[in-house]
Amino acid sequence: MVVVNKTLESNNKSSNVSAVEEPKHFQRIEKTYQNNKNSDYTEKLAELGKEFNYANNSNYYWGDRDLSLLYGTPLYDAASESQKLALNHLYWVGNYNHTAVSEATTSIYNMVTNGVFRAVGGYDTLCDELDFETEQESYHIRTFQRIGFKTKMGIVGKTILGNSLYGKSEQENNWLKMLIPQPVREFFVSTQGSSPFSIYRDNTLSAIAKTMLRDNKQYYSQYLSNLEEKGEQIPAPADGLGGRIAPRYWLRFFTIHWGMSPFMACQYYSLRYTANAILKNQEYPYVRYFRDLERKGEYIPTPTAVSNYHLLDEAFHTTISQTIARDMYKDFPQPTAYEKFISGLIVYKMQQNLLGGLSGILPGRCVYDDQMLMVFYYKLLKSPLFKMETKEALDWMSKCICQEHEGYQVGLKYHQSLLELMRRLFNRLDYQWPINREMGIMANGGSISKAIQKNTKTFKEFSQLVMAQDS
Repeated sequence: MVVVNKTLESNNKSSNVSAVEEPKHFQRIEKTYQNNKNSDYTEKLAELGKEFNYANNSNYYWGDRDLSLLYGTPLYDAASESQKLALNHLYWVGNYNHTAVSEATTSIYNMVTNGVFRAVGGYDTLCDELDFETEQESYHIRTFQRIGFKTKMGIVGKTILGNSLYGKSEQENNWLKMLIPQPVREFFVSTQGSSPFSIYRDNTLSAIAKTMLRDNKQYYSQYLSNLEEKGEQIPAPADGLGGRIAPRYWLRFFTIHWGMSPFMACQYYSLRYTANAILKNQEYPYVRYFRDLERKGEYIPTPTAVSNYHLLDEAFHTTISQTIARDMYKDFPQPTAYEKFISGLIVYKMQQNLLGGLSGILPGRCVYDDQMLMVFYYKLLKSPLFKMETKEALDWMSKCICQEHEGYQVGLKYHQSLLELMRRLFNRLDYQWPINREMGIMANGGSISKAIQKNTKTFKEFSQLVMAQDS
């Protein structure tokens, strides 16, 4: 590798580089790439996924009991042993389904930012590492999906546990049709794809980003350029961690920045580190559990082994995220005021929507219990696992969401652990807003009383909707 000169010329498509002594982060990237290739556990994970049989793993806990759906709630205390096992297994499935979706997003943004670093030049080993990570993620995703599908079929059969439950009533839609003229409705809402309004909005945001970053146009990612040539939209995840940060049109706007400015491409990796930290915060307890079983010579469930080997793979990805986010951005010119603003806005939204609260029914996730999550639990309680009627299910949900219990304490423990990991990186990003460096919004959300107040409000709205639809 070579070091990119701090005075990148914006009017020259080739970067101005100088063969000077490599800084430590170049050496760290080189070492990480070699270690990752030499210690690749991808084939092991793929093998475990293909051979997984739920019946052979159904009578064992896959991790500590506090990594179970509804752990610490009154319902968990009242559950049978077989139900507690199922809740422990479904927590693993939910966690890794979320991880699979997030890793699919990671693969896309690896390609987006890779295009920038290749355009800059001098980062060949880093680009090779990102390509290798993308290949690894594809195997990880398939393993998680295989185990998840077989587990859900083993526990609840063909019961649908998706997130769609109730849409707007026909009566409400009729009122909207009466109040809003048809041409206006058709401008803002389309059943045939993107509406005229959304197209104008996306084009305007794209024009703003490209205008403000025009001095970096020679670094525009080849991946994004290829999509535009084919008339395809700029990628924006609807699910996973990325999908929670902001609406898709904002994510497309942010993606242009990550795929055009070398500084912003580095800034993206502070978000990727967030996903790494969230995973590590929950995955390391599985690794401890794996090592404890191994030390005792006891049976190791396949999903527990998957967690162990996955963390070994992901440790290299985390190192890359830290290195790019914390050190490599300094290779480039100081960010403009505009770049600082956008990077601050992105992390601020991430705190608000991804790290800003506590769940009463999903320990280890630093988010409030939104209606989408409540739909899942409502369906779970009505599934063959619990066989509840509507009123009984809502009564139990009220006890689990609207009252303090041990589950909230567990959530707070994981919240504080993740907060420490987040501050360890963001405190070192001198360009970030103070509230982002200190993770102020996240810290403020680490309150059980605030969580119960907000979750109670959301649950009341949810329960009223359910009762209205059932009446």
